[in-house]
Amino acid sequence: MKEMKIYSLHMGEAICSLDLGDGSERGEYVNQDYILNKLGRPHRGINLMYCYYPLDEGWPARASEAFEATDKTNAWAYPYDDYFPYKGGLNGDKNDPVFEQFRDIRRHGQDLVFTLTIDPHVSDEHLIAIANDLKPYGRVLMRINHEATGSWFSFNKRCTYQEVADFFCRFHDIIHEHAPNVKTILCIGGIEWDGAEKIVMEDIFAEAVRKTDIFSVDKYMALHWGWPNDVAEKDSPVKSYKYDGAEAVYRQTKASYFRFKEICDGKDKPMVMSEFNADGDVTGPYDQCKVIKHFCDKIIEDDAKWFSGFTFYQFRDRGRLGLEWQDPNNSDVGIELPALATYKEILNNEWFMPKMDIGSELSLPATLRWGGAEDAEGLAIPVTVEKDPVFCELTFDDDDDSNLMIEFAGRWFYKSPKARFIDLMPAFFDKKLDGATDYTLKIFAPPASGENDLSIEDGDVNTYTVIKSLPKLRLRYEAVIPYSN
Repeated sequence: MKEMKIYSLHMGEAICSLDLGDGSERGEYVNQDYILNKLGRPHRGINLMYCYYPLDEGWPARASEAFEATDKTNAWAYPYDDYFPYKGGLNGDKNDPVFEQFRDIRRHGQDLVFTLTIDPHVSDEHLIAIANDLKPYGRVLMRINHEATGSWFSFNKRCTYQEVADFFCRFHDIIHEHAPNVKTILCIGGIEWDGAEKIVMEDIFAEAVRKTDIFSVDKYMALHWGWPNDVAEKDSPVKSYKYDGAEAVYRQTKASYFRFKEICDGKDKPMVMSEFNADGDVTGPYDQCKVIKHFCDKIIEDDAKWFSGFTFYQFRDRGRLGLEWQDPNNSDVGIELPALATYKEILNNEWFMPKMDIGSELSLPATLRWGGAEDAEGLAIPVTVEKDPVFCELTFDDDDDSNLMIEFAGRWFYKSPKARFIDLMPAFFDKKLDGATDYTLKIFAPPASGENDLSIEDGDVNTYTVIKSLPKLRLRYEAVIPYSN
């Protein structure tokens, strides 16, 4: 880039942050390069769903691979939960794919959101080991034994609700002592019907509500919980599905937040919805889009700044709770659903986008700080595109091993340490220009390894990258050889 001015840039919190579920009992993990290219921008966080039952016979095999289901009508009819087994923890395997997933998420400028169902009978040594596993991964949000006022997960079947609540408090304290970079999420039933004065099991979970860092509920505006064991039909003899709609779910979520806050004597904490969607098994693919959009429109119309974020469940699903449907012939292939286009509109609404603040002019070399997807310092470079381009690309020096997240013209791109060329033209394929337009090239540097350096003073949260030079920008407005017959 010739004679380009460079400014400091800070990326902060969105009014309502968006996280995305990636893999569960209903689908496999999809790599972050694919998701980024499909959706065009990173999320605040990526939610992984794992279980930890190391005292059980059969562990660490996945439950559905180690056991026959005891009830063919129940997706959770195994001795322990049928999530991916978390093979870290006490005497764990640090080469397990889960840790590469952690690193993949963070290299791509996103925070780790870690959902873990766990046997409440494990010792403190197990919990300390898990906390230590999470220390190198910067800002982590951890959801412990979610939907804890339900009856389907194994931890609820082997413990009383009071024991589950007490376990959350115990694990929360251990995390705060051993991995202060990790914030806990308590996901329980909130206000479950209009007019209720208390959250579900309030007396039992009140201390956990006061302890947690983040309030949460899971809300499906439509859900077929009988999947995959039955089909949702209007005349089904047993109703294994429901439809609550956007308005009721919004009212109950709002009421839940304010009741959580009252339990905490007015103390404000972030409120999230850790699983959010409308099941296409119930709504079909087109009404699914309408319900999702209705809820998000409601957040904006109500100026709901109390609502900190939600996690869309999930990117690719074997049923109809995904942005893609997993091809039944090949689990590596996703079939785009109409909900994906609707969700991209939401992703690109300013209400749900991180705040960007441009600061003072800089010169190189410059040190960029990555504190997470809601607190990062980068570079802002003004660029004028004179008309619709034919070529728009960045070329990096041969010795440039930086790991970068780059935003230009509304689309994000990932540059790995080995990449020397990034084609920015996808930002224009569906957005033709009819005249000169001013843009800001934004550059951030999340950790190349996906892990933080804990040897530096603030390494539990921050990583630093020195940018010595900028890539060369090639902007051309005509083909090298124009089309002719």
